[in-house]
Amino acid sequence: MGVHVVEVEWSLPLDADIAARSEAAQQILDRAEARAEQLKTRLEPVLLQAREVGAALVDEATERNADLLIVGLPYRKRFGGDFAIGRTVPYVLKHAPCEVWVIREPMPEEMR
Repeated sequence: MGVHVVEVEWSLPLDADIAARSEAAQQILDRAEARAEQLKTRLEPVLLQAREVGAALVDEATERNADLLIVGLPYRKRFGGDFAIGRTVPYVLKHAPCEVWVIREPMPEEMR
């Protein structure tokens, strides 16, 4: 299963129509599904809306009794140059009911 979570701001209702962001999320899931097909495996795409990405991922893993949760991490730097992992990965690492793998995207060429 491939899960992508669209974070809904607290100022909006959780079921708000955020079609523009959902379209981008759907493209991400489509790419993941295509990659799975290349690897001759099946991926069930799931698109969720939630207030907090980390909590949604942990809840989904718990509900589905997952054995492994793989989380993608973009390569980001904060103002000042320190590498940043945000708040989702630490939350998932602390609360996930299963093994967690964190896959960081490659460092951009201009930063090497």
